[in-house]
Amino acid sequence: MSRTPDARVRDNQTRKIQENINNVEKHFGEMCQMFAGYVRKTARLRDKADLLVKEIGVYADLETPNLKRGMKEFADHLAKVEDYRQAEVERLEARVIEPLKSYGAIVKRKREDLKTTQSARTRETKQMAQLERTRQRNPSDRQIISQAESELQRATMDATRITRQLEETIDEFERQKIRDIKKIFGDFVTVEMAFHAKALEVFTLAYQSIQNVDEEEDLEVFRSSLHPPDYLSRLDIVRANSKTSLDRTGSFLGTSGTLQVRSHMKTRRRPRF
Repeated sequence: MSRTPDARVRDNQTRKIQENINNVEKHFGEMCQMFAGYVRKTARLRDKADLLVKEIGVYADLETPNLKRGMKEFADHLAKVEDYRQAEVERLEARVIEPLKSYGAIVKRKREDLKTTQSARTRETKQMAQLERTRQRNPSDRQIISQAESELQRATMDATRITRQLEETIDEFERQKIRDIKKIFGDFVTVEMAFHAKALEVFTLAYQSIQNVDEEEDLEVFRSSLHPPDYLSRLDIVRANSKTSLDRTGSFLGTSGTLQVRSHMKTRRRPRF
């Protein structure tokens, strides 16, 4: 039995709906996986940065006061950036990944709607074939033919009603899909912009905190550490003893008739370097 024009139109409609559902199922699934991988990478970066913050803090405790303070402030700012990154991860999971993931169930429902419609159309086709066979086998039996016509009419009405419902639900599905893509992508950009804006602000403070380290003051502290207090005390004692010895020697020479020599030495000009 050849297909009627209406049947061909409905078959084409079914193929288009099936193609649309398949595309959504495939590409929404792939985008969901890609976004999930993006978020996992971001979470791993957060974990690595947390380790870096810890290492900076450990090393800062071994440094001179100004550098220690600058490094501690730098680490605190870096830790704050990672707090914002954690919020970024959580928001991306809630606003991007979960909505994409929900399309698995949505697509499943649309497949069931399409299957219901196809079943109704199949029943209609079978009833149409049954009517043709009845007319051929019992052309004069109006009761049997009338019954077959009634069955076909009911099948046709069911198929028409279910097809109309499918058109409405697929139309709404398409509208919602467009809205969801706009919202999901918009939320992704908004979350990323919020993170980077906050990160830029805190990174600026981190840069300032490390650049404000007083190098000269810390160098003095370092140089002082090379000469501990007990060493300086011993050096002062040696210097004091040397001065006493020189004073005694000078007094002795002064009483031994060498005043003229000392006076002569005082008139010599010291060489300039």
